[in-house]
Amino acid sequence: MATRGKPKQGVKKQVRPASKGRGNLLKKVLVANRGEIAIRIFRALSEMGIASVAVYSEADRLSWHLRYADEAYPIGPPPAAESYLNIGRILEVARETGCDAIHPGYGFLAESHEFAAACEEAGLVFIGPSPTSIKTMGFKTEAKKIMADSGVPVIPGPPEPVTSAADAEKVASKIGYPVMVKASAGGGGKGMRIVADPTEMRRAFKTATGEAKAYFGNPEIFLEKYIEKPRHIEVQILADNFGKIIYLGERECSVQRRYQKLIEETPSPAIDDAARVRIGETAVRAAEAAGYRNAGTVEFILDQSGAFYFLEVNTRLQVEHPVTEFVTGIDIVKQQLKIASGFPLEYSQEDIRPQGSAIECRIYAEDPKNNFLPSLGKITRLKNPEGPWVRIENYVYRGYDIPVYYDPLIAKVITWGIDRDAAIARMSRALGEYIIEGIETTIPFHMWVMRDAHFGSGDFDTSYIDTHYMGNATRAHRRVPPHVAVIAASISALENRAPKAGPRRERASRWKNVSRKEGIGE
Repeated sequence: MATRGKPKQGVKKQVRPASKGRGNLLKKVLVANRGEIAIRIFRALSEMGIASVAVYSEADRLSWHLRYADEAYPIGPPPAAESYLNIGRILEVARETGCDAIHPGYGFLAESHEFAAACEEAGLVFIGPSPTSIKTMGFKTEAKKIMADSGVPVIPGPPEPVTSAADAEKVASKIGYPVMVKASAGGGGKGMRIVADPTEMRRAFKTATGEAKAYFGNPEIFLEKYIEKPRHIEVQILADNFGKIIYLGERECSVQRRYQKLIEETPSPAIDDAARVRIGETAVRAAEAAGYRNAGTVEFILDQSGAFYFLEVNTRLQVEHPVTEFVTGIDIVKQQLKIASGFPLEYSQEDIRPQGSAIECRIYAEDPKNNFLPSLGKITRLKNPEGPWVRIENYVYRGYDIPVYYDPLIAKVITWGIDRDAAIARMSRALGEYIIEGIETTIPFHMWVMRDAHFGSGDFDTSYIDTHYMGNATRAHRRVPPHVAVIAASISALENRAPKAGPRRERASRWKNVSRKEGIGE
């Protein structure tokens, strides 16, 4: 039964660290996150018979993810710093509800070594890598040095940070322009600048260090050779507590905007089977060098010649993990839970035989015809796509108000096909069925991409959106033909007139403390 308010005082458990022992399945897990990823994890917990606890900010008191947990508790005001980043409050709820472990999802505290360490100190299993691995891989200069020492190819450029614009100019002259200025503790495109020639360096250095300090609390930056027209390839790995590491294939993540991924797929159309094995084995070597455990992603840059270079390790579950699940049949979240419970990996590398192709489109509450600006407001109509080999992960509903406080990702659409063309065709069809009204979304952008010849041919790189989409944005959003608008209006009228079904009895009994009067719609 879901409960709200202050949790009852529970007995503090002494839980063994995830790195010791074997085969003692976790009993109760708190998910320190919100939205679609929280729902994704709750589903895995439910299927494994593990009790679950949700947390929510005041802005999320009507959030759909609360319905999927056994219990739900408030943790603070809407700003993330006062709720989803409030380590003390999250640990308090976990202890007082008798949880064995905490799953961080992605974002928020997922890659916080302080949070991982605090969990262990509180006798809670952190479902992810060790605090040491998170900290080491979180600093790109240190991670780069470790990888270079382990024989993992790295982008040309010294791993040491530069402390002044003058030093940056000296390093850049040795590497050769263009260069990339990057925040040592950064991610998500923050603290990054491409510098084409010496005249741009001082301004780029000042801007990058300022962003790095503002976003990560650390102004340290370093320089690398800028790889022109690169592709972004990442490899999913699983590592248990007993030294066994496997890779689950690669993902193509080159459709990006401001270094943020919008579309991911597997396998990559840019590499052949031989390169696929090489990059997978290199990812395993990188994970070994990092002393890694649990699920993670090793990211690489692929240049025009086919050479690949280490970029970073994402020490968490990735947004795009469903495409790998589609082609391998492996539930990555369940594997995370089993590894954290002390079980050895149940798969060998020979067991991993991906089949077909899968694509994921991230649906953001953004306006693609207005430079992807955020679109706030209430969802007035919602119809998810359906059909074989279509997977939807979302947390919104009709009547839901998009909050201003968090990332505008509201859903993911994932499709599978026997080959890449089939997966694209299915995605195009699914996006055509997807209806979200009341706000602007990136659905029209994704529909345009699925029909674009450059994407269809696999001939694209990380500059794809700027090169091919931005100049065609107007054509990508043509007005709906009149006869289609009439049909849509008729369907909407019929839906609004139809009697609304009440909550299913079996759901109502479990969620009687989550009142429908509070506005959680269908």
